[in-house]
Amino acid sequence: LTRAVVNLLVNTFLCFQSGSLFDRVFNTYNLMHTYQTVELVKQKHSKWTGCNHTQMGMMDAIMSLDQLVDESDPDVDFPNSFHAFQTAEGIRQAHPDKEWFQLVGLIHDVGKIMALWDEPQWAVVGDTFPVGCKFQNSIVFRDNTFLKNPDDKNPKYNTEHGIYEPNCGLDNVLMSWGHDEYLYRVMKFNKCPIPEEGLYMIRFHSFYPWHSHGDYTHLCNDKDLHMLPWVKEFNKFDLYTKTTELPDISKLKVYYQSLIDKYCPGILKW
Repeated sequence: LTRAVVNLLVNTFLCFQSGSLFDRVFNTYNLMHTYQTVELVKQKHSKWTGCNHTQMGMMDAIMSLDQLVDESDPDVDFPNSFHAFQTAEGIRQAHPDKEWFQLVGLIHDVGKIMALWDEPQWAVVGDTFPVGCKFQNSIVFRDNTFLKNPDDKNPKYNTEHGIYEPNCGLDNVLMSWGHDEYLYRVMKFNKCPIPEEGLYMIRFHSFYPWHSHGDYTHLCNDKDLHMLPWVKEFNKFDLYTKTTELPDISKLKVYYQSLIDKYCPGILKW
């Protein structure tokens, strides 16, 4: 068995041992799969991508995640700021020469800040998937959770390609709305000079049906296939640095603030 499969089996077992945790995760995905439609995603783009909600520095945004526990995550039950530093430190150890990669590890989940601004978690957290075409079987909790989603019954949207052309490229695909797309948009809006590989990691790190299961490749172009190994490399640290051993954030802040000052300087618009 691969490590990913073992991890999934262990997490599933633990979820079933703790009914309330499993219910929390399942209910989040059930709501997501019911309400994430083409129309909903377009509404969220209109609401959030203008980055006119507030202004703050990146470190403040990271630390604000102390107020949040991700309702879709069965791995560990503590605030996301700890996971941010765990991921960044894992990348720093493996890739000491790639500062931008380390920074991406630190900030990749900061888009979850939407949940602190009254966005429901089913539109913030969890795995992502394209809307506007057939919902593939590899989507987590695929069975029975899309039954009330009107796009699942709409012949315009429920075919293999749906509203898209073959190999149109993921840049042209509407993804379910969540923290990945939001932070990507914030980075672009604020003209943060993170390399394209890093932006792909931010934008698609929760797109597990693609980077972990090989689905939706019929929508990918050459650029997506070139970027896929980078997303997979990031995924190693996103998944496997989650432990209950918490980092000493006070000792790490100085180093990571220097990376923020280089790639996401000053006060950003959100």
